[in-house]
Amino acid sequence: MTIVRVEPGGGTRGPDTETVTLTEAVGEAVTVTEAEERAEVPGALPEALTGFVGYLLRRVFARFAASSDGPEDDSREFLVLDALTGGDWASQLDLAERLGINRTLMVGVVDRLEGRGQVRRTRNPDNRRQYILSLTDEGRSAMEAGRRAVAERDARLTAALAPEQVPRLNTLLARLLPPGAQDLVRGTGHLVAQAHHRLRRLGDEKLAGTGLRVRHYGPLSLLATSGPCPQQRLAQELAISGPATSQLVDELVAGGMVHRGRDPHDRRRHALELTELGHTQLKRVEEAVGVLAAETAELLGPGGEDELRALLGRLLGPAHPGAAEAAATTRRD
Repeated sequence: MTIVRVEPGGGTRGPDTETVTLTEAVGEAVTVTEAEERAEVPGALPEALTGFVGYLLRRVFARFAASSDGPEDDSREFLVLDALTGGDWASQLDLAERLGINRTLMVGVVDRLEGRGQVRRTRNPDNRRQYILSLTDEGRSAMEAGRRAVAERDARLTAALAPEQVPRLNTLLARLLPPGAQDLVRGTGHLVAQAHHRLRRLGDEKLAGTGLRVRHYGPLSLLATSGPCPQQRLAQELAISGPATSQLVDELVAGGMVHRGRDPHDRRRHALELTELGHTQLKRVEEAVGVLAAETAELLGPGGEDELRALLGRLLGPAHPGAAEAAATTRRD
């Protein structure tokens, strides 16, 4: 099944142009929803998870997202404008891939920028199936204002770090991006978002076909060690909201990995426990998380993993007591 893409001016792409599968078009909608991303709440973080850069990065991303001054679309528009300050881009699709923007969403981003007169989109004479993107004078003015706003926001978000630690954090975060994107993404907030999304995609790809996602590792591992556990307690130990916990538990119950039984300490309450399948699936997700952690450490280079974990822990410290200390001292087995 394919989706016909509406072109600027109301036309549609014909059969000679690129089509988008339904899975690609809704890819961002079926991974982790915006509600999940903002579901983290203040509290002590699970000690078993603070040794993973990917987990700490997700928590920092959620904190930054909760402090956002505007919708996610504004962030994508900034990334595109910023990338175009270096010159024209010969392929809209290539730029989308470099920036980690879903190709369908990229069409909407460029449509809006073009509608405001900030970007000019023309057919590539060497490949009529591609668009060349160019920054206009209006786009350059918008970019200058955007950079000032990004700098001010980043300063607020990184206030817990010493001035010399911020550029080091940015350097380490950039190492987690694809090589082609490392020079395109600037600003701590945008680097955190891009690095988080990439690690999440890499982890979920390792679990393709299993019915699992990296986000399932936390609840499965905690239930394995805590035994029958009320859902409220699971939410507290994961430091996430009740609705987010319900969504995770519903996914695990539907997948046959978790059983809702009676709390042995209070028969009036339900308790969650892993099924036999749950223990088997936990081993699978543990393996995937371990491989992802090893790949992350390799990308960061010698000492980079410990350094980034400590910096992320400091960013989380104000909302999560002990996060900085735990992140700096926790070592994975």
